[in-house]
Amino acid sequence: MSYIDFPKLGIELSIDRVAFRIFGIPVYWYGIFIALGFVVAIIVAFKQCNKFGVKQETIIDGMLYATPVAIIFARIYYVALEWDEYKDNLLEIFNIRKGGLALFGVLIGAFLTAYVYFKIKKLPFLKTLDFCIVYFPLVQSIGRWGNFVNQEVYGVGTELPWGMTGSIIGDLPVHPLFLYEAIWNMALFFLLLWFRKRKKFDGEIVYLYIIFYGIGRAWMELLRDRQFNLMLGDLKINSLIAGAVSLLFLIVLIIKRRKNKKIASVEAGSSEYGYLLKDNDKAEMKSEALSADQAVTADKAETDKTAADETESDGTEEDKSDEPSGKTNI
Repeated sequence: MSYIDFPKLGIELSIDRVAFRIFGIPVYWYGIFIALGFVVAIIVAFKQCNKFGVKQETIIDGMLYATPVAIIFARIYYVALEWDEYKDNLLEIFNIRKGGLALFGVLIGAFLTAYVYFKIKKLPFLKTLDFCIVYFPLVQSIGRWGNFVNQEVYGVGTELPWGMTGSIIGDLPVHPLFLYEAIWNMALFFLLLWFRKRKKFDGEIVYLYIIFYGIGRAWMELLRDRQFNLMLGDLKINSLIAGAVSLLFLIVLIIKRRKNKKIASVEAGSSEYGYLLKDNDKAEMKSEALSADQAVTADKAETDKTAADETESDGTEEDKSDEPSGKTNI
């Protein structure tokens, strides 16, 4: 029986990696947490898909295609990082029930599958992916608890109160990176869920996911022990890749938002508030036309009044000329 402790918090846990057995075949907590993450994500997505014009069968079919491909890529990525562990026992490469999946590989496999699937179904790639990618960090957050049971994804030694020890980790308290990433990804899930209704262009949610996940991953890889990283001198390659990708997509996001804003300002009506600009322009034109009409009417009235006064004046003079004179000639 394995144990996991948080000494400074007074927490001691005895956890077996095997949850239960079916006909003698062990079922591991690692697989249960990953499956649970997918189930929860699908349930939440089903409740929201109609609002965004996405069919439930699209989600199910996409998941069925993407899951095995993502697992294969995740395993390839992990084995490449841990080749020394598998080079003398190649059959162990296919034993994924105990763990050993790299999330970078999951993302690569999932993106490639989504691209091919959406193209075949003639679905708008970025628009559909904007909906689906919101649930990626939810699956990741729940799945990370499988790493907790396996005592994987931990960092260097720490004196922080939540330092973790274990039968595999050792007696030196270390950073519980699985917990950091679980919290980070859950926060990212709620951020993307909130922002999805406010996006300015298709693909913006995808960019945000890559940016924030990359930032978190780059930071956490810096806390990870060198033995779990590919190294380039003193530099950790995983951290460099995550940071570089995050920075690249941040630049792309800024450029696209500025371009979108410029187009919206040039072509009134192309943005969400364009109709307000049009209505305001119409109101100003109507006001100017009304003012012009009032000025013409006023000028005409003044002219008519002047003409009437002149006519009245002429009539008065004629009447005076017709009156008899006061003197009589004899």
